[in-house]
Amino acid sequence: MLTGSELLAKVKELGDVGKSEIVRSCGYVSTKKDGAERLNFTAFYEALLEAKGVELGVSGRMGKGGRKLSYVATVQGNGNLLVGKAYTAMLDLKPGDEFEIKLGRKQIRLVPAGADDDEE
Repeated sequence: MLTGSELLAKVKELGDVGKSEIVRSCGYVSTKKDGAERLNFTAFYEALLEAKGVELGVSGRMGKGGRKLSYVATVQGNGNLLVGKAYTAMLDLKPGDEFEIKLGRKQIRLVPAGADDDEE
């Protein structure tokens, strides 16, 4: 699959051919289980926009389904406070990462274990 300047050059070179042929020629094709060809238009257009310098869904601004993150958490009925996957993905947190819980006046701070309290 072509990306960046190679993708832009190929699209320009192909000119007025059909959209399907452009996607196919740029390598955005996969094979279905039944052996049929599948054109990956979404991946093609995302790569094309990225090659043109347009950022979609800037990391940390969008959650699942394109919803904006609210940066608000609600205590659940069982007393748990859940930090969602979108937030942990923004911080590149992995299963097993440990945090110290710092309680302040009406606030909870999570500090990575072993980090200075002032680091962010």
